[in-house]
Amino acid sequence: GRARHQRTLAYSDRMSTPIEKERINAEAVRTADWKRWGPYLSERQWATVREDYSETGDSWGYFPHDHARSRAYRWGEDGLLGITDRGCRLCFALALWNEKDPILKERLFGLTNPQGNHGEDVKEQYFYLDATPTYSYAKALYKYPQAAFPYAWLEEENERRGKRDPEFELVDTGVFNENRYFDVFAEYAKASPNDILIRITVANRGPEAATLHLLPIAWFRNQWSWGRTDEGLTTKPSITQNGNYLLLNHSMLGRLLLHAGPDPAGQLPKTLFTENESNTSRLWNSGDKRAFVKDAFHEYVVGGRTDAVNPAGVGTKAALQYVLRLPAGAAHTVSLRLFAEKETPVDPLGSSFEQIFATRIVEADDFYRTITIEALNEAERGVIRQAAAGLLWSKQFYHYVVDEWLKGDSAMPQPPASRLEGRNHNWRHLYSRDVLSMPDKWEYPWFAVWDSAFHLLPISYVDPQYAKEQLVLFLREWYMHPSGQIPAYEFRFGDVNPPVHAWAAWRVYKVSARDGERDRDFLESVFQKLLLNFTWWVNRKDATGENLFSGGFLGLDNIGVFDRSQPLPGGGTLRQADGTAWMAFYCGTMLSIALELAKDQDSRTHPAYEDMASKFFEHFVQIADAMNRLGGTGLWNEEDGFYYDQVQIDGRVIPLYTRSVVGLLPLIAAEILEEETITKLPGFYKRLQWFAKHRSDLAENISCGEARHNHRLLAIPSRARLERVLKYMLDENEFLSPYGLRSVSKFHQNSPYIFNAGGVEHRVDYDPGESSTGLFGGNSNWRGPIWFPINFLILEALERYHHFYGDSFQVECPTGSGRMMNLRQVALELSSRLASIFLTDASGRRPCHGGDSRFVNDPYWRDLVLFHEYFHGETGQGLGASHQTGWTALAIGCIADVARLRSKPSKRGSRRSSHVDFHRVRSPESSAPRATQN
Repeated sequence: GRARHQRTLAYSDRMSTPIEKERINAEAVRTADWKRWGPYLSERQWATVREDYSETGDSWGYFPHDHARSRAYRWGEDGLLGITDRGCRLCFALALWNEKDPILKERLFGLTNPQGNHGEDVKEQYFYLDATPTYSYAKALYKYPQAAFPYAWLEEENERRGKRDPEFELVDTGVFNENRYFDVFAEYAKASPNDILIRITVANRGPEAATLHLLPIAWFRNQWSWGRTDEGLTTKPSITQNGNYLLLNHSMLGRLLLHAGPDPAGQLPKTLFTENESNTSRLWNSGDKRAFVKDAFHEYVVGGRTDAVNPAGVGTKAALQYVLRLPAGAAHTVSLRLFAEKETPVDPLGSSFEQIFATRIVEADDFYRTITIEALNEAERGVIRQAAAGLLWSKQFYHYVVDEWLKGDSAMPQPPASRLEGRNHNWRHLYSRDVLSMPDKWEYPWFAVWDSAFHLLPISYVDPQYAKEQLVLFLREWYMHPSGQIPAYEFRFGDVNPPVHAWAAWRVYKVSARDGERDRDFLESVFQKLLLNFTWWVNRKDATGENLFSGGFLGLDNIGVFDRSQPLPGGGTLRQADGTAWMAFYCGTMLSIALELAKDQDSRTHPAYEDMASKFFEHFVQIADAMNRLGGTGLWNEEDGFYYDQVQIDGRVIPLYTRSVVGLLPLIAAEILEEETITKLPGFYKRLQWFAKHRSDLAENISCGEARHNHRLLAIPSRARLERVLKYMLDENEFLSPYGLRSVSKFHQNSPYIFNAGGVEHRVDYDPGESSTGLFGGNSNWRGPIWFPINFLILEALERYHHFYGDSFQVECPTGSGRMMNLRQVALELSSRLASIFLTDASGRRPCHGGDSRFVNDPYWRDLVLFHEYFHGETGQGLGASHQTGWTALAIGCIADVARLRSKPSKRGSRRSSHVDFHRVRSPESSAPRATQN
């Protein structure tokens, strides 16, 4: 009864180790390099901060989509359904032309932030279908209209629409009517780490014959035009014709060959060559007119300019042009193979080609079968597998060396002097040239550290080693600021994201245990660096030293009455309920880590870590006390029974009465100490007893020091306050939506909160869909929709509270229904509502797809699933970035809950384990007591 049963998606202990897991293990110990090649190619390099050398910092205007086909990138590349090596030196992707478009389709199109009525927004239909962690197999789909792509219409209509209008999407233009489009599938299978088989299948879904120009393109990232040699490139690479092959020669990658098979009529493709160089004449009307430039294939295919490509058959960019004439309903497949010259197969596209694909698909099936529970049905497995594919396809080569970017390159015009005091100038140490997990490779093709923390939990389910590597990376000296701050996101590294890195590290540490052995070296390494970051938070974000924190917008974008990253209107100081709760949560997690490190498997104790545990214990209590009692009631409002932000102006303390997740976040700061564990740590236990005896005043309004069932609870809310907050949270007229917890209470639909400051009215309404304000660009909204990360943390907290209070703690769920539940049952109820966003109902509809009937009735759409950034508070429709699978992949655990409940309905109220432990392959908990039960 001491250790809880652990949730898991895995039952691999009953089966032999799949081949893919062996590849992952070989990669982890560096005996093979299976991850050298992957879908690390960005989907949007244009308009990123890295490519912006403007005086004003207008990245959207400095490098627009119209430049992307003609202008060489400095820091990366982008492409359609492509792959690259981990250094993004050699890229492979697709280009398409339907004989009607004004431009060759080489990359995804979308609106810039000023163009979209809700900010930046990709206007394409594409889906990640499958992937293994080593990309031994990967598959994706792009849906390409047969009519002219409506670039201008999408721009003009969205610019015309206002904030309260829906976005005008590609499907709204009618280009998919009558199924007049091509399905373009890109599949990759590896015969070895440097031998990649490529299969491209094009299907005409329309009622009439149609023609598609398919151009698989290989090119080298331009590393030679900038006057720098620091990346190790000694000579300019080249691509040449070599019989039936393209020879790709690079000083670091070596010599590779690309072999292309014939089209279905037996015709070999035409080979085109050019240079990956900017078309200076088109872009800037420069007199330096180069013969062969980046947009040559567009000029050749769309413009009919045969002189645009190099007749000598050499360049740094090469295309293989297939012209596929497909009857209605027909599908054609072309095959290619990219391999190291020294590994040249006897017959690259022979009988073994299809056999390798078949084998890799079977291995992928086996891999996912061993990491999913038996109770899942095939539909649920399909959703989970697409969620995993989205995670794996969203890893991206990210290159940004801030010092070089600020100063400019010797072979290029010098940037304006103001740049040296502009964006990110205080982060000149930051040096990134890594494959990182991205929130979304089009809308957010850059890292945000709190996004990454949530990504790494579901990634741990498929690839725990990569998750650990990412967590360590962001704490290294070339990322973390010397002050201890972790970089936030590309547009402003010095901003603050919620401090969840410690929590992610603690979770990944437990998830990634192999054969019952946990990686203590990993945990100890991140703990030491996190001490620096924790100290930065305490010194920089507690303005008065009273343990009430004001961290800025803290990732919740427009949730506040005003922009919390800017000086307050009329002056004053903000005390944030979420900022303070995040710090208590951080503190509690560090306490758990310290207790884990205070002991080892030989039952020896480490006094230094016991001391650190005592430090974090006492600091947690100080923060909780400030939140509950400072100035009388802290940030707690006794009349309402809720936590609110406060603003101090002219000596007055004014609560900001918005009911939002800001007031729910104090619930997540809850940690459990197991009596059996802490009694074995004499230094910590002695300090705990002293504190309980001599500072009992600090424990008055929190559940600290209350021993129950041989464990103790540290939490911000007392039991009475927890009950009061839960009444709001579980009220369907407040926070509880049919699809999870809303970010702002529905109460504000009819009762908006209005705050006047400096003669200006500031207002918070309930907006269940897209943002109706322009705060933070207006592309995301925290004033009503459902967001997975916060829902996930609350789910975890409810299960911790249940572990402490047990079945004696009962609440109405929903509030007012008369239906009583313990807190674990409440967590399961929330989990089921979240899972229902992606699962089909009785009519075959998935709420995430809104009212789009194609996802219900059309066999070419209905099994496809998108994992959006956030979801409508009333309908569950996906909103924001359409491919932000990262933190939305947390839904995997919710779907597993639904399956488990269905298979054991009588166990609904039984004790289940912590919400994220579905990531485990095999739990070590049954053989070792835990310091905490998170």
